[in-house]
Amino acid sequence: MIIPDWQLPQNIRAVSSTRQRGVSTGEYHSLNLGMHVGDATEHVAENRQRMIAYADMPSAPVWMNQTHSTQVLPVHQPTTDVLDADGIFTRTPGIVCAVMTADCLPILMTNSSGTEVAAVHAGWRGLAHGIIEKAVACFSGEVMVWLGPAISKTAFEVGDDVVAAFTRGDPMAEQAFEPRLQDGKWSADLVKLAQQRLHRVGVEHVSVSGLCTYSDSHNFFSFRRDGVTGRQASFIWIK
Repeated sequence: MIIPDWQLPQNIRAVSSTRQRGVSTGEYHSLNLGMHVGDATEHVAENRQRMIAYADMPSAPVWMNQTHSTQVLPVHQPTTDVLDADGIFTRTPGIVCAVMTADCLPILMTNSSGTEVAAVHAGWRGLAHGIIEKAVACFSGEVMVWLGPAISKTAFEVGDDVVAAFTRGDPMAEQAFEPRLQDGKWSADLVKLAQQRLHRVGVEHVSVSGLCTYSDSHNFFSFRRDGVTGRQASFIWIK
């Protein structure tokens, strides 16, 4: 497990998984938490139970069908339903908010008083269309954020369409892109794009894991690197 390095309220717990200490095999070795990627169902179920035990979670996590939307749903009680959303928000203690990733940026949020938390899935589409703004709008009081393991700028190649999606109406976003002269593409910095948008909505307490999913095949799944692969996850809850 990764324990986020940020100043949390005492009653908030946050963890992020690696790909280690699970039972999956092959491309999904070993702690794959994604049910939707082709891994054996029984292996994923065992991995999820292990993660609950490793992190001493108060209940099974609430999972999402993540589709790069800007949908952030409030959750008031534990549920086994898989939610059609890219963000989960709660004020209820004991509900574990989960976000799965394999290159996209996992974002964990809490308010400074420890009464509200959220887990958000942010790929470039979600970021460009406003998933961060939607999530922050759910909170009351000062918001604190952790940006988890994601593909780094050096590994994340995008086209002109992605650059245009961010820089149209926001010239500052150009700072998050660097031209790759050899192929006419761009290197995109997901973390910087998220930081810029958090700053624009007044969130100043932002911690960054600095971990790259693409370059660290020992600890992380990466869709860009491997194609067929598993998913790690990040979790947050109110004790």
